[in-house]
Order: sequence, then C-alpha cells, then structure tokens
Amino acid sequence: MYALLGFLYTLIGIPLLLFGSQQMKVMAILYLCMPILMAVFGFIFFVISAAIYNLVARWLGGFEFEVTDVP
Repeated sequence: MYALLGFLYTLIGIPLLLFGSQQMKVMAILYLCMPILMAVFGFIFFVISAAIYNLVARWLGGFEFEVTDVP
C-alpha cells in the first residue's frame, strides 16, 4: 500500500528530472525512489508496531469477539 502511495511522488519527480536544475535533479532521483523507500520503511514500521501490539496484548488480553447467529 505504501508503495502505491509512493508513486504519487514520481509524479513530482519526473518534471523535476526533466526541467530542473542540477540540484533539483538530485531531489528528483530521491522522489523517483520513493515507492521503494516507502515500501521498505512501511514494512519495517509495520513489524515494529505488530511486535508492540503483541507485547501489549499479552498484558491486556487483546481483543475478544463473540459472534452469534441472528435468525
């Protein structure tokens, strides 16, 4: 999902690469790499937040759902 949102940065990076000065081209390359960077960092932070949730759920009991059939 983060990789798909990262493609929005490519819409900014392409014009910068084509029409920008030398300093802007360096920034454009960073913008073009954003889908990969966002996917990697999104995965890393997901793993960290899942580990934190598992630690907290062990102490608090987590979520419990009760499902009943309705006629």
